Amino acid sequence: MQNAGDLSRRQILAAAGFAGLATLTGCGGGDEGGDAKDLTKKRNGAMKDYRPGQQFKASKALSFSMLHNDNPVYPLKDGWLFWKEVTKRTGITIKPLDVPLADYEKKRSVLIGSGDAPFIIPKTYHPGEVAFVSSGAILPVSEYVDLMPNFRDKVKKWRLEPELDSIRQSDGKYYLLPGLHEKPRSSYSLSFRTDILDKHGLTLPETWDEVYDVLKALKAEYPGTYPWTDRWSTNTPFPCGALFQYLGQAYGVKAGWAYDNISFDTTAQKFLFTATQDAYRQMVEYLRKIVAEKLLDPESFTQQDDQAVQKLLAQKSFAISANPQELVQNYRYNLSKQVKGSKIEMVPVPLGPAGPILLSGIRLENGIMISSKALKSDTFVAMMQFVDWLWYSDEGQKFCKWGVKGVTYTESGGTYTLNPGISLMGSDPDAPKDLQKDYGFFNGVFTYGGSWELVSSSFSPDEKKFQDVMSRRKELPVDPAHPLQSFEQEQATLWETPLKDAVIQNTLRFVLGKRPMSEWDAFLAELKSKNMQQLVDLHNKAYERFKKENG
Repeated sequence: MQNAGDLSRRQILAAAGFAGLATLTGCGGGDEGGDAKDLTKKRNGAMKDYRPGQQFKASKALSFSMLHNDNPVYPLKDGWLFWKEVTKRTGITIKPLDVPLADYEKKRSVLIGSGDAPFIIPKTYHPGEVAFVSSGAILPVSEYVDLMPNFRDKVKKWRLEPELDSIRQSDGKYYLLPGLHEKPRSSYSLSFRTDILDKHGLTLPETWDEVYDVLKALKAEYPGTYPWTDRWSTNTPFPCGALFQYLGQAYGVKAGWAYDNISFDTTAQKFLFTATQDAYRQMVEYLRKIVAEKLLDPESFTQQDDQAVQKLLAQKSFAISANPQELVQNYRYNLSKQVKGSKIEMVPVPLGPAGPILLSGIRLENGIMISSKALKSDTFVAMMQFVDWLWYSDEGQKFCKWGVKGVTYTESGGTYTLNPGISLMGSDPDAPKDLQKDYGFFNGVFTYGGSWELVSSSFSPDEKKFQDVMSRRKELPVDPAHPLQSFEQEQATLWETPLKDAVIQNTLRFVLGKRPMSEWDAFLAELKSKNMQQLVDLHNKAYERFKKENG
């Protein structure tokens, strides 16, 4: 892959000394200290004394190119109020290069590889940035966060240093500016038809043992049904990705959408292979039991989402995985039209052997890469200040989410209310305008992270109730940094996919009863034959090296 800025990685880093940066930016020395970076010729349009909480306004009109992930739910419009108001407030015109959501990652790779990527590359999920590090095509942004006072302020205030350490590469730097959350936010759990539970004297379960009991009771009342049918199995490497993710959390293991081949054992203080944990096997045995007793529809692992939802609406099932948006806009709305008196509610993730915990790492979200070409521009400092204000300042985040006060919303005492005639994600189905489609706000390219007050400002009553419970649970420590060197990364990549495929395929075979649990040890032996131990050793070597080099 060619360098996007026609500079070698060494030249970029050599040009990025650090002494005197505090004087240049007027925002202190920072935590990323190091060698001097002479940015005196890259301050065209920048603010001289830009600080946390201050409105950024370029000293002259500027424009910056940005990759835009076009969501088909609210396709990009040139006339969005968002674009106009950004320019009005900051003096910056965003020039979006629009890419369809379905092709975003592929197109992003092509653009970066050809050197044609825009300066600002958002909507990147770690470790998606790793592939572009060795070529020097993207900047080690940790070297430039002194230009970003709001970013640094939130990292310090919310104690996010361990999370940032977890995305550092073998050179000790990170190459992605992630979305920052004050508190962890959970999104998925199990939902139940509460009117059916009430009818039979059942209560919403709080543990996975109680989930089993409720499903068993429903099966006795409706023997011709599967009490639970599930979804989120297509277009994802891990079928029933949501279910495995929140069930895995109850057992303290990474599974489903959260699956990673490598997990850190805090007791042994070393990395191990995720599927070899006894808790992973216990999770598999639990699911196997409820499938075997016909409490969970085996078609859950292959069917389209619409098929699962239709079974719920046709009263062929009474439980399904949910997130707050789907609960309100899909299940509840459509059930109310088809089943008189129906009620459905999402429960806090049921508790399991691991207790009231949250898996680690959910305070970071997708984030922004910066093309190395940007460092050559004389407007580099202004661009970094702009990124800091729009994505990381309280005011910028509120603007991206809710829009313009008095035009799209009103606010009183921390409560945000959309103006009459404006809907958000179905909040007012009869409204003539939509905050996302017609104004460009609440766009996933710009809206993520922030204070709990802001994040929770758009919660429905259901989600408020759900998040209040989940936010009281203890977040597990973040896995310590263990960045691989480029040649190690290449080797690990060759091993990762066959191992992950084997885990997913056999997890499903065990769950569906197509492979007896007596063959679990044989399954682990198969993983060893696919270089499992070599992969674990590689990560532990990287962990020990990083720990030694960085104290």
